Amino acid sequence: GELNKRIDELKEMILRESPREFNPDSPKQLAGVLFNAVDDLVEPGLGLKVIKRRKTGPSTDIEVLEKLAGDPEVETVVPKLIVEYRQLRKLVNTYLVSLKECIYEKTGRVHASFNQTVAATGRLSSSDPNLQNIPIRTEVGRRIRKAFVAEDGCQLITADYSQIELRILAHLSGDKALIEAFRSGEDIHRTVAAQVYGVEPGEVTREQRSSARSDERRVG
Repeated sequence: GELNKRIDELKEMILRESPREFNPDSPKQLAGVLFNAVDDLVEPGLGLKVIKRRKTGPSTDIEVLEKLAGDPEVETVVPKLIVEYRQLRKLVNTYLVSLKECIYEKTGRVHASFNQTVAATGRLSSSDPNLQNIPIRTEVGRRIRKAFVAEDGCQLITADYSQIELRILAHLSGDKALIEAFRSGEDIHRTVAAQVYGVEPGEVTREQRSSARSDERRVG
């Protein structure tokens, strides 16, 4: 209910800041509003610079929108509002609605399947519902995760390899700094984040650690 209320508020703000009425859920209409010329007599837009093109026209994917939202030369708040609008819509439609539909009526709980031979990495994947991609970096995502509670007399546990990719990388590369970090029992992701952001390990935020961890995986 809270998210739907915020989505409605964002939609009103988007339309108020736009040069004309349009459907924010339509990529084609959004592209027209963002990139059409201000003085277009038929479908006026905000006249923003096109960042990326596809066969169907200017792209309005999340990468484009985040670049526009972070560009100090872009004065309109529409890209920033669209980013939040899309994020919340995805949370509601992909997670909240689908999770509710997956509740098994006999137990009142969700029962996901874990697959061993689906992911190319060899890791377990989850389906019906997928419980592995629920966001954790945002406050809204963390609130959604709090909805998962164990049945009376049971516990939820987390089991994971301890930085397995980086341990293999340290072994194969012989990197002294990595090897020493593991031998001394450091939080390797926090150590990397501290080096990347130029801060002390104790000053690394949750977001900085998560960002460094994502970069490590891409490098791996």
